Amino acid sequence: MKKATAIAITFVGLIVSRGQVYGQDAGRPTQVTADTPLPDRYPYVVKDILKYCQPPKGCWVDLGAGKGQVAIPLIEATSNPVVMLDPDEEAMSKGLELARKKGLEDRLIAVVGVAEKMPFPDNSVDLVVSRGSIFFWGDPVKGLQEVYRVLRPGGKVMIGGGLGSGYPKWAAQKLMRRRREQLDKGDPERKKHFINVRSPETFRRWAEAAKLPNFEVVGKGALSADDPQTGQGIWLRFAKEDGK
Repeated sequence: MKKATAIAITFVGLIVSRGQVYGQDAGRPTQVTADTPLPDRYPYVVKDILKYCQPPKGCWVDLGAGKGQVAIPLIEATSNPVVMLDPDEEAMSKGLELARKKGLEDRLIAVVGVAEKMPFPDNSVDLVVSRGSIFFWGDPVKGLQEVYRVLRPGGKVMIGGGLGSGYPKWAAQKLMRRRREQLDKGDPERKKHFINVRSPETFRRWAEAAKLPNFEVVGKGALSADDPQTGQGIWLRFAKEDGK
């Protein structure tokens, strides 16, 4: 992740249908080929976030938000505003533009910043989510300490990577085959690093080093088989107890 030099805030509102349902199984195509498009994974991730965290209305942060792939469907599913925090201004600008094209406004907020120095007061955030970001943090332990600092007592966190527990199995299998092929063709050290930073052991080590009082690691890792709790992937989940 790049160092952020400034904080820029932009508001874009999101107005959605209450009847929209996220994370529904797209069903297996009659014939799966190399050209068969994969379902969007983010609504399935959002469904898992809401199931585990059950967040109250309040201040929600998508850490390492990129183009808002999690933030936008999270708002669509709940109507609650979400703050995107990322050092990449260009990526977040694309997310804001996507929201405008959808005709959405006033509920998406972009803030330039990094996990290791979150620009929020202590005990101020009700929900922190992050998909696909922690693997690129300069200091994951410091980042987790910052997440815990800004988290309000009773707030919850879900950080990691994956497809969502409801993601269709045929699509997950196809994606895993493609990922293995790409890694096998590349640098062996890169493959080793890719797998290591996405392992349950690494996640536990980061959480313990950050001195998180209570946490759980779910999922089996980067190239894992299906897990009943998470599907493919790896997640760190924790909450801040009242009075902490």
